[in-house]
Amino acid sequence: MTCADGSADVAAEMSRHGGNLAAARRAFPRAPEPWIDLSTGISPYAYPFGDLPSACFTRLPEADAEAALLGAARAAYAAPADVAIVAAPGTQILIQLLPRILPARRVAVVGPTYGEHAAAWIAGGSAVTEAPALDAAGDADVVVLVNPNNPDGRLVASADLLDEAARLARRGATLVVDEAFVDVIPGASLLSAGLPDNVLVLRSFGKTYGLAGVRLGFALGSADRIGRLRALLGPWAVPGPALEIGRRALSDTDWSKRLVGRLVADAEKLDALLVAAGLRVVGGTPLFRLAEAPEAAAWFDRLAAAGVLVRPFSYRSDWLRFGIPGEGDWARVNAVLSG
Repeated sequence: MTCADGSADVAAEMSRHGGNLAAARRAFPRAPEPWIDLSTGISPYAYPFGDLPSACFTRLPEADAEAALLGAARAAYAAPADVAIVAAPGTQILIQLLPRILPARRVAVVGPTYGEHAAAWIAGGSAVTEAPALDAAGDADVVVLVNPNNPDGRLVASADLLDEAARLARRGATLVVDEAFVDVIPGASLLSAGLPDNVLVLRSFGKTYGLAGVRLGFALGSADRIGRLRALLGPWAVPGPALEIGRRALSDTDWSKRLVGRLVADAEKLDALLVAAGLRVVGGTPLFRLAEAPEAAAWFDRLAAAGVLVRPFSYRSDWLRFGIPGEGDWARVNAVLSG
């Protein structure tokens, strides 16, 4: 297998999202270990949650522990008191449940963006179109926006979202806003501006706190819709360890503020390396950078051969998305980029 063949195989397996190290290892068996996975946009700085009580593992999750987590999330996200909130074992399960609480004939997903949104609505029987912008959603019953967007970091201002929500409300349509990466952009969340009844917001925990394996996410919206999501999730949806880890991390506002500053500095450092290597930075957030180059496939191969996995895109062969390297990873990334 040549590197070019490997690149094509891995790109196909990563057509919706990154993180498939097994496919990368098969395609590039001579790459050094351990691999540096920059394909997912997950923070390299994991929240230091410390030791957990044994009861987190030996007992069924307690209602009080769930309530404490939801309180911490409400405070961390500055969610208004009249907005309902539910926790789930990851945002992905919430995405897959949305078609069951929001039956829709026509769905517009503003994209290109995270591929699982369209996949979930298609599986639910909806006709899905990709809209190039929020105001191009047509007559869709549900409009889905990832904000900031993945992979280009495009951010729609809260005022514009509220205007669009009002237009959609007049014809009984719903706006779903996936804020998976908004934690690292202070003041950008729609929650701080209020939440109309026809808007549902998704928030991810693992990306910002570097704990994707904890599997924790939240949905916020009207009491009716959040109640239906809670019923579909069933009892004990979030494991005890995730309840405790999430509560601790979301309550630690000093840590999260320091994290944002660190990620912003790291993103600037990565941009400088990419530009020096001849790539053009065309977007991103403090958790990932989007680079453009005509020879992106060759760059993917070169990085993967050195054990560095970045995110290719089947719909844009000149794009690569880079996550932020961890403390011990910069030297190898720099060595590959500098040739």
